[in-house]
Amino acid sequence: MRALCWFGKEDVRLQEVPDPTIINPHDAIIEVNLTAICGSDLHLYDGYIPTMESGDILGHEFMGKVVEVGPEVQNLKVGDRVVVPFPIACGHCHHCHTDEFALCDNSNPNAWMAERSFGHSPAGIFGYSHLYGGYAGGQAEYVRVPFADVGPIKVPDTLSDEDVLFLSDIFPTGYQAVDVANIQPGSTVAVWGCGPVGLFAIKSAYMLGAEKVIAIDHVPERLAMARHQAGAEVLNFTDDPILEALKEMTDGRGPQTCIEAVGMEAHGTGLMDYYDKAKQTLRLETGRPHALREAIMACAKGGTLVVPGVFGGIIDKLPIGAAFSKGLTFKMGQTHVHRYLKPLLARIEKNEIDPSFLITHRLTLEDGPEAYKTFRDKQDECVKVVMRP
Repeated sequence: MRALCWFGKEDVRLQEVPDPTIINPHDAIIEVNLTAICGSDLHLYDGYIPTMESGDILGHEFMGKVVEVGPEVQNLKVGDRVVVPFPIACGHCHHCHTDEFALCDNSNPNAWMAERSFGHSPAGIFGYSHLYGGYAGGQAEYVRVPFADVGPIKVPDTLSDEDVLFLSDIFPTGYQAVDVANIQPGSTVAVWGCGPVGLFAIKSAYMLGAEKVIAIDHVPERLAMARHQAGAEVLNFTDDPILEALKEMTDGRGPQTCIEAVGMEAHGTGLMDYYDKAKQTLRLETGRPHALREAIMACAKGGTLVVPGVFGGIIDKLPIGAAFSKGLTFKMGQTHVHRYLKPLLARIEKNEIDPSFLITHRLTLEDGPEAYKTFRDKQDECVKVVMRP
């Protein structure tokens, strides 16, 4: 089969690789109908996630058709059309029983690596380094899905592939960012980053009762999408002094909920931006936390800061004193996608949201290597790439 494979920094190739096979009774094989490049895939593309190996198959956002199931998979049959959550969960450990599927104790076969880096291992993730299990990803014609009796959700024929693809990651990720903040009706939410996760966070904030959402970015087409497609008030951080603007827009209190949907490759302005880029280049810090620092400073006293943006290691000059003094609550981590599959599928079926609104590039796997560069460099007004194998 053909698959997009990682061969090093900025080196993604379409390769012929062996077809996946059932290796565990709980496996299924999925023929991929539609897959996407996630913003977090760019951290692999840019070489910031360790333990990648040449030839690793990329991709953790995908959906498709079941073509084979292991003997213990009772909930799926050949021909079912399914969406697959990006974290892999066993369904039986302590964390799975408490709906914390991204913290599954049993799905990362390389848990020892993660324990050295993080103290404890999170769940395995498709196509996201050997630190997260070394699983082959879904930017391919076929993919093996472990614990298939736990993760995939069947989708109705009335919905298109584009309608449901983003249930695999970015729609639940944006939704969880708001859900865990426990926002109150009439509240104001600020979102750093108008990429796909940020856009879904904006949409989700309104679904869950926010009165006002303020979106912060510097890419014109993304700010336009946040304003016109998601209904946010927008700030361009290259033009507006963000802290002052947010105070003015919230009667001096600051946003009660701040969502950092940028992660380790944030852009900023001024000396701190140069400082972060230099330290990250020299690997003296693994992330550029410009947006995170700003969100801490902007957040209202007693507020909640949620971080769905991906960080992988250590960061520098975090204003922890400001967070402590204002009594902020921090929420962060990978998304417990399984928890949100049914309720968000129901919202799609009721036409409360059309998740395909952010797709700007509909391509094929052959286009994949160039699409990574286009997406990373925000060329051609690229916001979201989907690919059909």
